[in-house]
Amino acid sequence: MHRALLIPEVFLEIFAHVHQILNPSSTGEKTLARKSIAALARTCKTFHEPAMDLLWSKVDQLEPLLGCVTRLHPLIYHRGSRWDNTWSKGVEPLSAHEAHQFLRHSARVHSLNVQSDHFFHLLSVIPIEKCVFPRLRKLTWKLSTGKYLNLFLSRTLHRCSLFTINQDLKNIVTRCAALVDLSIKKINFDASTADELSLLSDSVRLCKQLVTLSCPPLDWAAWEHLSNLPSLVRVGVRDVQIRGAPPWSLERDIAYPTQFLNVTALSLQVYSAGYIVAVMQHSQFPSLTELKIETDLLSSEEAEQFFRALSNCKACQTLQQLEITIISFGPRSGHQGGPLTAIPHLLCFTQLRILRLVCRFSYIYLDNGLLLEATSNWPHLRTLEIEGSCLHPSTVTFCGLFTALRLCPHLHTLRVLIDPANPNIGPNNIQHTSLKIVDFDTLSPIANTADVARIIFNALPCIDQVNRFTMHTKEWDEVNRHLKYLKAVALHVAGPASSL
Repeated sequence: MHRALLIPEVFLEIFAHVHQILNPSSTGEKTLARKSIAALARTCKTFHEPAMDLLWSKVDQLEPLLGCVTRLHPLIYHRGSRWDNTWSKGVEPLSAHEAHQFLRHSARVHSLNVQSDHFFHLLSVIPIEKCVFPRLRKLTWKLSTGKYLNLFLSRTLHRCSLFTINQDLKNIVTRCAALVDLSIKKINFDASTADELSLLSDSVRLCKQLVTLSCPPLDWAAWEHLSNLPSLVRVGVRDVQIRGAPPWSLERDIAYPTQFLNVTALSLQVYSAGYIVAVMQHSQFPSLTELKIETDLLSSEEAEQFFRALSNCKACQTLQQLEITIISFGPRSGHQGGPLTAIPHLLCFTQLRILRLVCRFSYIYLDNGLLLEATSNWPHLRTLEIEGSCLHPSTVTFCGLFTALRLCPHLHTLRVLIDPANPNIGPNNIQHTSLKIVDFDTLSPIANTADVARIIFNALPCIDQVNRFTMHTKEWDEVNRHLKYLKAVALHVAGPASSL
């Protein structure tokens, strides 16, 4: 062996490179990667320990560790096939000696995914208060019970993902003082949800070093606590309530506004727009660059209040990505709602790079004049997607669209509803060369598909085809056929000249 490999820094760099190039994405690649690292572990004594650390650093389930127990190995890897949830049925718990076999590599584990508890009875020999994964940094706990959870609560735990809320949550945030990333995905709604959300808020107030938080709605005391965490960068709130459930109110608890100095990303997926309005009205986000919202709006008055609150969140000079999905607008009667006048409230966000507005049961009002005003306020825009119900006519014409595009020279992706009645762009001869993806849809039929294709060919040279939403797909297919023909002719004409 080369003497350079005796230097720890050298072979650790080699293993870091191996780990990077063997970063697997599929099951087959994972198997190949693990076999490659295992082969390195068998190469020599110098390679053994770092290779074993790498091999066991990430464990998707506990079965591989249990497979180190001689008695359990043939049960888990029966005939070479992958284990199921029945192999541990009727199996006796581990003995003290077998517990040592199980824990042989536990100190090497940095990331662990616990998906099933069918084998937990095998671990009864291990003291329940003992942590057997002392170097664990990331834990995904997909169980509804917290039994045996203490075995996994390392003081080095940085990231924790839970799928339930119970009393063990306080134990986690108390014991794991180094926790920086907490994700809680509560899915089901039941009568105990209000108590669980109160427990969640109490537990969040015990966290001191959070950088990222994703969880169900919090009370205002928890929001105030989060505003005092200088480490906090990303916050995501996702509703656990089914529609028709009582909304989670903040108004009664708000004492004074809060300021989140360092939060750069905020996601609010809450059915009650009142909750979002309360957060945005009484909070300031001077560093916010990314905002994603999904909610319902019950009336035009609530919509006005909602968008006014967004424009007052002190992020006008920082926000670069804004995505808003309105699940329904107006009373939930199945009827189409009126126009949603959202865009005028968003003109203040002058640094926008990405804007996605979706209103599934209504439409977002946009005309030529408003589009021109918007693009003049958003010169850095790279993605503009405005999607509403296709049952409402568009007042944006091709002429208005291409006039507005001149003010967004970096635009890459465009999705809008357009009026094809007059396929004319006037004296505008400027080509938009950065636009690569276009989604158009129309309520009215396209009278002259060849003219539409010619406009796109001349003004948008990088567009090979137009994607469409749902309406008049045959006519848009015809536009694309014309466009393909024009591209082929241009390529044929340019062929001899380009070879000179």
